[in-house]
Amino acid sequence: MTPWAKLDTATQTQLRQAYADDPSCLTGTCSLEAKTAHFAAWLAERGIHFDAADLKRR
Repeated sequence: MTPWAKLDTATQTQLRQAYADDPSCLTGTCSLEAKTAHFAAWLAERGIHFDAADLKRR
């Protein structure tokens, strides 16, 4: 699997947009943990590894 951090910014943005456009995109919850887990599973189906450590801290 390709680590999320190894993807360039443009690819990450394209994947985020594709996820947002996907009808299976998790909506209706405020749980960051649930959203992160669902996004990670969606990316895993596409050969990309993502976890909470990949979330950018502000």
